[in-house]
Amino acid sequence: MNIILLGPPGAGKGTQARHLVETRNMVQLSTGDMLREAKESGTEMGQRVADVMARGDLVTDEIVIELRVEDEVLVTRIAGRSTCGQCGEVYHDVTKPQPADGKCSNCGAADFRRRADDNEESLRNRLMEYYKKTSPLLGYYFAHELLEPIDGLAPIEEVQSEIAAILDR
Repeated sequence: MNIILLGPPGAGKGTQARHLVETRNMVQLSTGDMLREAKESGTEMGQRVADVMARGDLVTDEIVIELRVEDEVLVTRIAGRSTCGQCGEVYHDVTKPQPADGKCSNCGAADFRRRADDNEESLRNRLMEYYKKTSPLLGYYFAHELLEPIDGLAPIEEVQSEIAAILDR
């Protein structure tokens, strides 16, 4: 089965994709992860990706489960986000603070990172690009009755349950 998780930056696509990998043995292909890896590689393509990301633009990303989230909530969600540099576990300053001992609760590493583009100005640019470039996709999948909207602001477990119900039909 192939599915596409569609949603603006910070909607929870990565969190839900990891859950699907763990619970359903699905394979996750994340162009965002691949692009960030290319950016770190120092290659010519990596530099081109880095330039696009630094401007707050979206690198082409084919991202059909739509996670809907209000823009202002995304700003708050993204601005407080950090991840473990070793395993990718996601933390948030308010909703899931980094452990007091300074070690990842998943792998024990002490390497927490924040993405350079996880700030309000960059996010607003990314959101505008997202809406401009994905509205045709939403229309296409809606017209073909393939779009399944889910409230991306619901608790993680509730979003997981909604996705499971859709996949189990």
